[in-house]
Amino acid sequence: MNSELLYLTLVTAFTAVLWVPYILDRIAVWGLSDAVGYPANPKPQSPWAVRLIKAHSNAVENLVVFATLVLIAQFSGISNSTTVSACVVYFWSRVVHAIAYTFAIPWLRTLAFAVGFFAQVAIAWQLLASTSVSA
Repeated sequence: MNSELLYLTLVTAFTAVLWVPYILDRIAVWGLSDAVGYPANPKPQSPWAVRLIKAHSNAVENLVVFATLVLIAQFSGISNSTTVSACVVYFWSRVVHAIAYTFAIPWLRTLAFAVGFFAQVAIAWQLLASTSVSA
C-alpha cells in the first residue's frame, strides 16, 4: 500500500469512528432505551455533541471528494511528493477540524477546513497537470 492509500485508509477510519462520542452522549442524555428507539420529544444533546454531529457530516461529505481524487491518482499511476504531502496534510486537517468544531474554536475550524480543501486542490492539480489533451 502506498502513502496516499494509507492516508485514505486513515481518513476513512477516522471518519468512520467520529460517531462514537456523540452516540455515547446521546445514551447519557436520553438513556439507552430512547437512544436506540424513536423518542417523541428527545432532550437536546450536549452542545459539543451537536457540533460533533455536524463535523462528522462535513467529514463524510469531504471524504467523497478526497477518496475520489486519491483513487483517480492511483488508477492513473500518479504518486509524487505533492500527492503524498497533500494526503498527510488532509488527514491532519480533518483531525484538527473535528476537534475545533467539537470544542467550538471557530477560527481554527475554518482554517483546518481551508487547509484540507487546498490539500484536495493540490491532488486535483497533480491529476490535471499530468493529463494530455489530444485533438
